[in-house]
Amino acid sequence: MNEPEKSRPSAGVPDLAREVGRKETRRLKGKRHKPGSVLAGLGMFGVVGWSIVLPTLAGAALGAWIDRHYSGQYSWTLMLVGLGVILGCLSAWYWIDREQREIEREEEKKKNHE
Repeated sequence: MNEPEKSRPSAGVPDLAREVGRKETRRLKGKRHKPGSVLAGLGMFGVVGWSIVLPTLAGAALGAWIDRHYSGQYSWTLMLVGLGVILGCLSAWYWIDREQREIEREEEKKKNHE
């Protein structure tokens, strides 16, 4: 009647098997939350691309307007396009960094629960 308590299933599993299991769980979770189509993948790349393109185009438009209305020695269009590219790249970097930190946080939670 007094059976010995069974240990957790992962207690005897090698580290490699646990790591593969963690990655597979994350992959399946990703499939559940995001459609697996090519268009969905392109959409994710598009988010980063648009975060660079929009500030660049806004800088070009504002710079062209300033150049048309106020003549000067320097090209405002060129300066504001450069500023838009820099701001867009910083925005994309922030977004990617935030996503990476979220993935690392989820992996750390899973490691702590094992």
